[in-house]
Amino acid sequence: MRIGVVRERHADESRVALGPYAVNELTSAGHRVVVEAGAGVASGIPDERYREAGAVVAGEVGRVYEESELLVKVYAPSPEEYPHLREGMVLLAFLSLPVNPEPLERLLESRCVAIAAEAIRNGRGTLPILTPMSEIGGRLVPQIGAHYLQYQAGGRGILLGGSVGVRPGRVVILGAGTVGSAAARVASGLGADVTVLDRDLDRLRDLEGKRLRGVNTLASSGMAIEQAVPEADLLIGAVHIASSRTPALVDRETVARMKPGAVIVDVDVDNGGCVETSRPTTLSEPVFSENGVTHYCVRNIPASVPVTATRALSNALLPYVRSLAGLGLPDALNADAGLRRGVAVAEGRVVDPVLARTTGQDHTPVSAVIPLHREVR
Repeated sequence: MRIGVVRERHADESRVALGPYAVNELTSAGHRVVVEAGAGVASGIPDERYREAGAVVAGEVGRVYEESELLVKVYAPSPEEYPHLREGMVLLAFLSLPVNPEPLERLLESRCVAIAAEAIRNGRGTLPILTPMSEIGGRLVPQIGAHYLQYQAGGRGILLGGSVGVRPGRVVILGAGTVGSAAARVASGLGADVTVLDRDLDRLRDLEGKRLRGVNTLASSGMAIEQAVPEADLLIGAVHIASSRTPALVDRETVARMKPGAVIVDVDVDNGGCVETSRPTTLSEPVFSENGVTHYCVRNIPASVPVTATRALSNALLPYVRSLAGLGLPDALNADAGLRRGVAVAEGRVVDPVLARTTGQDHTPVSAVIPLHREVR
């Protein structure tokens, strides 16, 4: 199969979907990989490394699209790339289509097959491609929050770990999934007083079992959130619902009751965010203030550590790229129900039922669009 990897064009996106080790695995299996020149530079990967791995390095993005049957990206195509989408191409990327109507429209118009990396599931029902990015994001956000709590950064002047005779800072985390658990571990290590809220008691039970210092759990409810959030020096939004918009669990009135100089880090702002006052920001301009509260709402937090994030993302993507390239789209989807769940649009139709419901589009089952069984091909 002909596989393409392009340079990301979204603001401050420094990751690349596949690193040289993954490319070498694919070229060694007989696949042709075309990489756009400069795609890996921000991740510390010069073009020569890709050539050594067996890739062809192309100078123009259009050539990569033209030569690719399977295009692997970090994010959905940018407007510059829309004209290159076409029927017969398979796109694999983080798409965030519930809150991105323009890319959804362009993908439907192109009649390509688009697979949302964030919706792919493994045999355990977890999200194998999104998880490493969530782990990195979760480990970063307490450090980010600690920085913006400093007085010179516009914060309250709070040290999360406190000092002898001085209480530590209070961290409230909404969600005990991958991001929330990782954030709780790091915040605990910093010495903060941490409260984690989630509706899933099993998740809270697992977190309790880790016996993290200073970490307490609380069953989530509207009243619990209204009581916990105003006491937070740092609020971390770590709520994610696959293929759907993130619900706004914290309303404006609750944000207005937070302490002046408090900090909110809303991790899943890419899908709407769980705080009503959140709006997407970039790594170049990461924060804004509302009601005296600093909001950090960067859509691609792992891109701030691209060397680490690219390696982790490439490792996670490789098994699925190998399957799609080795088996072809119908057989790969037929063999892996979790990969099939990631297909968002195909041949001009929305095939993800949750995405269809969220966006008000008509739903067509993937099996009605892509011939999954040999007898109907």
